[in-house]
Amino acid sequence: MSLQLQQITVLGATGSIGVSTLDVVARHPDRYKVFALTADRRWQLLATQCLQHQPRYAVLNDAKAAANLTAELQRQGCETEVLQGASALEAVAAHEQVDTVMAAIVGGAGLLPTLAAVNAGKKVLLANKEALVMAGGLFTQAVQKSGAVLLPIDSEHNAIFQCLPNHRSDYLARGLMSSGVRKILLTASGGPFRNTPSCDLAKVTPEQACAHPNWSMGQKISVDSATMMNKGLELIEACWLFNARPHQIQVVIHPQSVIHSMVEYIDGSVLAQLGNPDMRTPIAHALAWPERMESGVASLDIIATARLDFSEPDLLRFPCLRLAQNAADVSGTTPALLNAANEVAVAAFLSRQIRFDQIAQLNEEVLSRLVAVEPTSLEEVQSADTEARAMASQLINSW
Repeated sequence: MSLQLQQITVLGATGSIGVSTLDVVARHPDRYKVFALTADRRWQLLATQCLQHQPRYAVLNDAKAAANLTAELQRQGCETEVLQGASALEAVAAHEQVDTVMAAIVGGAGLLPTLAAVNAGKKVLLANKEALVMAGGLFTQAVQKSGAVLLPIDSEHNAIFQCLPNHRSDYLARGLMSSGVRKILLTASGGPFRNTPSCDLAKVTPEQACAHPNWSMGQKISVDSATMMNKGLELIEACWLFNARPHQIQVVIHPQSVIHSMVEYIDGSVLAQLGNPDMRTPIAHALAWPERMESGVASLDIIATARLDFSEPDLLRFPCLRLAQNAADVSGTTPALLNAANEVAVAAFLSRQIRFDQIAQLNEEVLSRLVAVEPTSLEEVQSADTEARAMASQLINSW
């Protein structure tokens, strides 16, 4: 008896996670069918993906890009219907025919469509960490209310998930200690500048910051990895995903990126998830969960790996990690303020408006000038996001 095809919407199909997701899906045409693909404005790549996967819908945020995609698909005889705008993103995430949603839109723009998928009770593969960073309390409440299945895609969080007990509802409801877990060890490569003298960081170029030694990622997340803000955001995300307190999560520098994270139990056991640094592993794991399936990732050659190194992060070298740790402790809208400021700062660095070392300076200055609250609605979270972006832009213009 043949299994019913799982219908999938990929939010952020043209990014690195989206491309990897479609690679895994294409390996299992007997299990998965692409329902919708979305992107911001990269219509040429989206057109190629539509021709290959023949989704029912394609959504672009940019109107001109949507018009270009429509014309190209009509020329190619592709029947995919092109939609445009934020409301269309939410519609294809929550559509009644969709079973699974890959939430891979980068940044705060991914919050609303991801939340739409959650509210619709979908199986949500979460690669958009900002959704939990910005609105963790509201987001997790929505998951519990709707009965959505939330599975982490970041390699570190997926590794933690694999190392935790199978009875997820227990630790989500009562905390890690209820499952016999003492702490989480969240690994970090340290990025391209872990050994660079601090005095040289002011001279770092966007090209250098985007040249990650282990992972192939987009520009924004690559810069976040270089400042270790990415690890800070992951720490905040882990607190919400696993009902953990910040003091239960230890960040560990592991330059080989072979161990993706570890979980320490109260009996002294430490479980680690290992694998090659390839995002298709966590994607395939989450797609097939609770089963396993082939991902296309090569076997880990543990002999060739030879050694695994670990060290503590230098918070003087990586002040963004310190800011994120503090935001996790304070909670409320502080993480949303930090995330918004950081998005503006990274964009300014990539456009060469500010120096690499000024990213952390800008983030800290925004946090010092704005007052955080305990949000009771999504509107309050969005208001904090808007306020922080405006303040960050104002500061950049004054520097």
